[in-house]
Amino acid sequence: MQKKITLILSPEESSNSKIYRQIVAKKLNVPEKEITNIQITRKSIDARATNIKINLALLVSIGETHTSKPIEFDYKDVSNKSEVHIIGSGPAGLFAALRFIELGVKPIIFERGKSISERKRDIALLNREHLVDTDSNYCFGEGGAGTFSDGKLYTRSKKRGSIQKILEILNYHGAADDILYESHPHVGTDKLPAIVEKIRNTILNAGGEIHFNTKLVDFIVENDKLKGFVTKDNTKIFCKNLILATGHSARDIYELLWKKKVAIEAKSFALGVRVEHPQDLIDSIQYNCKTRSDYLPAATYNLNTQVDGRGIYSFCMCPGGHIVPSASSPNEIVVNGMSASKRNSQFANSGMVVEIRPQDVPELQEYGELSLMKFQQNVEHMAYSNGGKGQIAPAQRLHDFVNKKLSPFLPESSYFPGIISSPLHFWLPEIVSKSLQEGFKKFGRKMKGFLTNEAVIIGVESRTSSPVRIPRNNKTFEHNQIKGLFPCGEGSGYAGGIMSSAIDGENCANSVFEASIS
Repeated sequence: MQKKITLILSPEESSNSKIYRQIVAKKLNVPEKEITNIQITRKSIDARATNIKINLALLVSIGETHTSKPIEFDYKDVSNKSEVHIIGSGPAGLFAALRFIELGVKPIIFERGKSISERKRDIALLNREHLVDTDSNYCFGEGGAGTFSDGKLYTRSKKRGSIQKILEILNYHGAADDILYESHPHVGTDKLPAIVEKIRNTILNAGGEIHFNTKLVDFIVENDKLKGFVTKDNTKIFCKNLILATGHSARDIYELLWKKKVAIEAKSFALGVRVEHPQDLIDSIQYNCKTRSDYLPAATYNLNTQVDGRGIYSFCMCPGGHIVPSASSPNEIVVNGMSASKRNSQFANSGMVVEIRPQDVPELQEYGELSLMKFQQNVEHMAYSNGGKGQIAPAQRLHDFVNKKLSPFLPESSYFPGIISSPLHFWLPEIVSKSLQEGFKKFGRKMKGFLTNEAVIIGVESRTSSPVRIPRNNKTFEHNQIKGLFPCGEGSGYAGGIMSSAIDGENCANSVFEASIS
């Protein structure tokens, strides 16, 4: 017999299975020895009151032999099956490939960047020597931006598809069991590379192919029908259908489509800064305590407000994390945040961003559908010009930024290349700086102690999502103009983050398969 129950426990009780096993037995009025298994199906923290509680949803087995069934997937041999081509090995491309294998189709992935091991070396050079490899960095390479983006596995997206299946695939490839039940599951930057490598091996072992250092530079199109594509070494590859899963930073793809007069659209996105506080300070605010309990994780937060009808919100909040350089081209500064699996850094950081709309940049209308992308580039170049040498980023104490004062000195930061004092309130576009200043005031009233000079803002956080959308049919995923082209994932403008991109990849694979057999 199995029963579902929920418990509201203290952090200490929830961390000790012996304790909550006794509580379960008492609640169900059964002898403890008859409980053969307790499976956590959902776990969340309620920190609204002084006495913090943990909500546990449990599936309890009583009086029956329990044998746990490992998660399995049917990744069959597709080495001699029909082929489909995928551009990009980020979450959308990889999960599309896995789904094709389940459907009995051979996926062939082409990735502009390098494998995980080679990519790690280029990222080390970026951090230490500030050398930006345009095809191998925090945005490009095996696994895409998702490989080094912390591994938050929650999404606000209402995209159709199985979130649970995506979590189970990640768990099958090495992610911890707790991602299957945590309300805000997290893998960790230190764990993701090995998981991505295991996904690669699954694809290769099933007969799929992955080609690194193979950048798409042109499309072969005849009478609005895709015939193939051209790679950087001028190799022509012909195909019937092509999934385009290049990520939100592949500006060359948008420029290529624009140049070839293929339909694209300017899309609203968000841009701002990354704010970093001492983690102890965030803990004390969120948990209403002087020192965080050993039974509680590093505290997080989620903030949003409106200023003059414009959204300002936190993005990719990283408790116990660090800030990294995410530029994909020289002469630009882009920052992002991430956390290791233990989230044990002394810092907490989050993007704080402002909604930017096409009508906000009339001075860039000559770029048409690329106007917001050009705005994004311009701000990244401003950050570079106002920073230090190489990837040293411009920074300002938070309270000073709100009060339009230059910071004479800066606090310690997790950003490895280094930071330099800069008047972000002065050189950031007015629509960004004024909105952020008002937003930070509101956040300071909501979280007492948040608006402080103990915190520092670092510029710029600009790769929140794509500033371009590649229009596609809502049902078939096929491009509205080019037959056989299937835009997918963050680069298409229809997804944001690992989960929604992975689901988009699966859905796109299903649509391509259905089209091929109809």
